[in-house]
Amino acid sequence: MKRFIFLIIYVLLFSTVAEAKIWLPSIFSDNMVLQQKSEAMIWGWTTSPSEKITISGSWNNDLVTIKAYQGVWSVKLPTPAAGGPFEVTIMGHDTLLLHNVMIGEVWICSGQSNMEMTPEWGLFNKEEEIKNAKYPEMRFFMIPRHKANAPQDDTPGYWTECTPETMLHFSSTGYFFGRELIKTLHVPVGLVYSTWGGTPVEVWIKEGLIMNDPELEAAVKKLKDGSGRPTKPGSAYNAMIHPLIPYNIAGVIWYQGESNRHNAWSYYRSFPLLITSWREEWKKEFPFYYVQIAPFRYQGRDSLGAAVVRDAQLKTLSVVPHTGMAVTMDIGDLTDIHPKNKQEVGRRLALWTLAKDYNITGIKYSGPLYKSMEIKGKKAIIYFDHSDGGLVKKGKELTDFYIAGKDRIFYPAKAKIKGNTVEVYNINVKEPVAVRFAFYDAAQPNLFNKAGLPASPFRTDNWKIR
Repeated sequence: MKRFIFLIIYVLLFSTVAEAKIWLPSIFSDNMVLQQKSEAMIWGWTTSPSEKITISGSWNNDLVTIKAYQGVWSVKLPTPAAGGPFEVTIMGHDTLLLHNVMIGEVWICSGQSNMEMTPEWGLFNKEEEIKNAKYPEMRFFMIPRHKANAPQDDTPGYWTECTPETMLHFSSTGYFFGRELIKTLHVPVGLVYSTWGGTPVEVWIKEGLIMNDPELEAAVKKLKDGSGRPTKPGSAYNAMIHPLIPYNIAGVIWYQGESNRHNAWSYYRSFPLLITSWREEWKKEFPFYYVQIAPFRYQGRDSLGAAVVRDAQLKTLSVVPHTGMAVTMDIGDLTDIHPKNKQEVGRRLALWTLAKDYNITGIKYSGPLYKSMEIKGKKAIIYFDHSDGGLVKKGKELTDFYIAGKDRIFYPAKAKIKGNTVEVYNINVKEPVAVRFAFYDAAQPNLFNKAGLPASPFRTDNWKIR
């Protein structure tokens, strides 16, 4: 009898061991990139609730062991300086081996359609760019569009090497950003593609943060449904961002804002909230660089929704640290909301991180940004950051400046460059109070610094427009 019981116990134990399994989120797979010189967080699950999991990287073969808790495990794996390819081994009751792993810089590329836009949609010099997209040290992690009502632990997705075939289906902006990093830093780059065209910023923020804020909750009701795009707060975050946390990243690039024209005033709150909330979830103040939306002739020629969004994007630079903005007022297309010069968009985003995070000297990374205003008699003097060496105009006359007095009526202004400043005036405004620059949706101003980077639209007033 005792022998029979022993045999039963042995069979049960053997069956449990035989059926034991460990598995990983999709972000951990062949071809992945791990952040260099860091403790890369690796996590997963096991059918054995308290199984010991051992992980090693072939760059040094050191073993790191952790014990699962209720079937869930995570471990910090120290990574070396950039290089590869390597292998990562995960051992428990069974063994997983990840091949062709690179160590380098990992960036998330997120937002709506202009970040989602692939070369297939249209791109300057399309055929040549596709043909030359041969960067085996650049890797893409592709997340398909999907949504969820609650935070998910995993997402569909896969890592691929950059080839002409894979680049064709990847974010053009993300690709050109990554290409600049590779050419300058000479390290592998991993780009995580998590985008959904037409999505407002609220769907990328945890639902509770929106619905517990009366102003943001009211703003959500102004969003317009369309073509199956989510408008429910948190729905894209839950499915397409939360499963990535806490994968160690260098930072985020972001291109979004057009879909918030209908509740533009709330963007002053919602956009900074997006950045700070993601950082809180990652427990890391990673750099966050974004694109200021380009000019476009929306329905209603006098619309200011996009102008307000741009202003909120500009203001975010001063209220959220470690952010940067690529201005695109000179490379938009008034008849196409998806301008095709994504080479320059990616380059301008890369300028910020190369200068600010990778300490590449001599880089001019921003166009002129409004700093302050001084009233001298009938003239307003505008001071800028990033105007070292002087300002320049492209054309005979400086355009898109407007000036107002206490009556809050704005008149087209005469504007002259004076070194690093601009003098603004109009004979109808005897006592200037406020200046606006390119503050309308379809503005195409012509003010630049000597690095050839355009000035951001701005307004010196805080008057409610509508």
